Amino acid sequence: MSKVLIVYATDYGHTKTCAEAVAKGVESAGGTATVKNAVDATADDIRDADALVLGSPSHMGSPDWKIKQFIDQHCSALWMENACVGKVGAVFGTGSGFGSAGGGIELTLLAMLNNLAELGMVLVPLPKNTEHYADGGLQWGPYARVHTKDTMEPIDASPEQLSIMTAHGANIARVAEVVTGQTLFKV
Repeated sequence: MSKVLIVYATDYGHTKTCAEAVAKGVESAGGTATVKNAVDATADDIRDADALVLGSPSHMGSPDWKIKQFIDQHCSALWMENACVGKVGAVFGTGSGFGSAGGGIELTLLAMLNNLAELGMVLVPLPKNTEHYADGGLQWGPYARVHTKDTMEPIDASPEQLSIMTAHGANIARVAEVVTGQTLFKV
């Protein structure tokens, strides 16, 4: 059974809702999910997990500062120790602004993926055949648009977007289950 740590930052609670949908997917695939706010997660949480999933709102095309702080404070030492090599990594996000996904969501997802790649993780993308992909999917990971396009009023993630998050969580758990059973990636 794979152990998946989901670390998120949130402004209005939307990214937390998405993190919970990812956790639902992990559990549907037989894994165990731990959901933590970035300010509460630790390096030991990462050490104990088979997979690390990062979720963030997009702020001017970048992850939330709390996710960046989590990476700087907890992932740097793990990088020095090679403690994450061969673990599984994935991302998701929320956005608003102009554009379908909201301004900068793709850059936000890529920034988080870059950090996971630096750690030597096996990255899990979002397949384009995921149901509802057109409603909230990019190859980098799922996203939810959480503000209206015209007035930028907060809105909830759609059921379709939450469905994509859940499917992503199930994929992550399945990959982590396979990877943890292999000695190929262990350092």
